[in-house]
Amino acid sequence: QVQLVESGGGSVQAGGSLRLSCVVSRFTACMGWFRQAPGKEREEVAHLDRDGDTLSADSVKGRFTISKDNDKASLYLQMNTVKPEDTALYYCAATERWCGLNPRTSPWYSYWGQGIQVTVSS
Repeated sequence: QVQLVESGGGSVQAGGSLRLSCVVSRFTACMGWFRQAPGKEREEVAHLDRDGDTLSADSVKGRFTISKDNDKASLYLQMNTVKPEDTALYYCAATERWCGLNPRTSPWYSYWGQGIQVTVSS
């Protein structure tokens, strides 16, 4: 089992920045951030594998960065130049499977945080 607890969400104006944190009980082969807006499917925002390789969705590429700190047992999502369309419930996720070279859908992941709201106002 893996426990994941997100923090750092909230409200921010368009163009601003926010950093999400996820404290983990342990790291797995693949760690990811997902988001789900009302009426939309949950989508992968970015993932990070055990070797440190990352993949970001086209919609956030160049704006969001996924990273981790082993000493703090934490996964991060740095969100810069945010847009109103980034408004969603954000989830931290983990799986023992390899991340791979392509974006993953939610069934790929086994463990989930409770989710945290991010609201971007224009």
